[in-house]
Amino acid sequence: MLWLRTWLLALLASAAAWAQAGTLEGAEFKSALLGRTWAFNVYLPTGYDPNGLLRYPVLYLLHGNGADRNEWSTRGRIRRTADALIESGEIPPAIIVMPDAGTSWYVDLKEPMESAFFLELIPVIEKNYRVLNTRDARVVGGLSMGAYGALRFVLKYPEKFQAAALLSPAVYTPEPPENSSARTARVFTLQGGDGSFSPEVWKSYNYPSLWDAFLRKGIKVPMYINSGDDDEFFIEAHAVALYELLRRNRQPAELRIVNGRHEWAVWESTAADALRYVFQGVRRPQASPTP
Repeated sequence: MLWLRTWLLALLASAAAWAQAGTLEGAEFKSALLGRTWAFNVYLPTGYDPNGLLRYPVLYLLHGNGADRNEWSTRGRIRRTADALIESGEIPPAIIVMPDAGTSWYVDLKEPMESAFFLELIPVIEKNYRVLNTRDARVVGGLSMGAYGALRFVLKYPEKFQAAALLSPAVYTPEPPENSSARTARVFTLQGGDGSFSPEVWKSYNYPSLWDAFLRKGIKVPMYINSGDDDEFFIEAHAVALYELLRRNRQPAELRIVNGRHEWAVWESTAADALRYVFQGVRRPQASPTP
């Protein structure tokens, strides 16, 4: 009967693991600003009840150039990572929102993605999901293009985010390398031009243009930054430069240069470390009356 006992133990262990698994769902809404339907995925932690009393902190997780809302779950396995960290108590139960963004670079150029993010997506999430709607319960992160967007968001609107995770951030200064998709995405172009990359437009939207105004607000935003040491876009050098700038200005930050290229092996392997960092000072789930 040993085999039966072993099978039962395995079944119970599997059931326990399943009981601790969060859920992933897709949703969409009609965006007036984008003039189209906008889709996103949402991770909901174990025990989430749309009619319950608990409200949760929220992470907005942004994908890279040309990817979509599914990459963080299919290639990044973010559901598995979040489940494990929540189960171990290393991060609080949280909601994770992963919107589609195509090749927008999260700016108001090819389409008004930045405006739609703040004026439409965040309100839709706060209306339809049980999220805490204060700065100390809201964080943002992303990889490559998504990290470029996340950095711009926290520098431009530090009053809205508690922390940021920047994985292989495409924050090239002064310009992107020749092999970067920033040059071919037809985003950073002159209005009325031929659609070719404009260094002037890139510089006007890259993070140094936001730096002085960010410092004047005097708000601390902890930032987690990483890169592979063999990144084909040489992002490790830009990651170090950003980290040093933050440190010189007494902004809280962590830097990790790990083995790897501009690839999912880097981002998936460091996602847990990034989540631990950004959720350090975040509010825990809190009971709130159901509206």
